[in-house]
Amino acid sequence: MTQDQNFSDVHFLTVQEVAALMRVSNMTVYRMVHAGELPAVRFGRSYRVPQNAVEAFLKGAVVDGTGTAGTSGSAQTG
Repeated sequence: MTQDQNFSDVHFLTVQEVAALMRVSNMTVYRMVHAGELPAVRFGRSYRVPQNAVEAFLKGAVVDGTGTAGTSGSAQTG
């Protein structure tokens, strides 16, 4: 997300909502945010994740028939 982005039409999800949507633990979402895999905005002591960022992450994580994940993953050889 860029600094100049207009947030008026962005729908934010809580970490708990993202975890439920992705069927992972809250800690997994926090790890993804801290690793830079999932963008988030910090409000006080909590994080909010843009819904479109979750959708983009999930689309990029889809595994194709070759066993490699979308364009963000790297293929392993050997």
